[in-house]
Amino acid sequence: MDLSIQITGFVALYIFMLAAFAGWVIIGHVPAILHTPLMSGSNFVHGIVVVGGMFALINASTMQEQAIGFFAVLLGAGNAAGGYAVTGRMLAMFQVSGHKTHRAKRSHAKASHPKRG
Repeated sequence: MDLSIQITGFVALYIFMLAAFAGWVIIGHVPAILHTPLMSGSNFVHGIVVVGGMFALINASTMQEQAIGFFAVLLGAGNAAGGYAVTGRMLAMFQVSGHKTHRAKRSHAKASHPKRG
């Protein structure tokens, strides 16, 4: 029994437009305080896109399928890397200015204790 599903161009376009509209509505109603956790979840989704693009590259039989898989991996990796950079910058906004980071405090504390011998 063959369980493959064929999606025509109009059905694929309809699914894409429905997903884009649903994403726009959902993201539009997110409060600003939840934006950083949402970005972290978005980075996870971009990682799945990269894995899906790699899967498409492995199973590609034509040059067009290989090109689509390559661009999926390229764009997904770029989105994931950019998302992590933006998340890091947003988290840095919540740190108190003028204070050293937690890691710097620990290394400073270790250095300030004299060795006992």
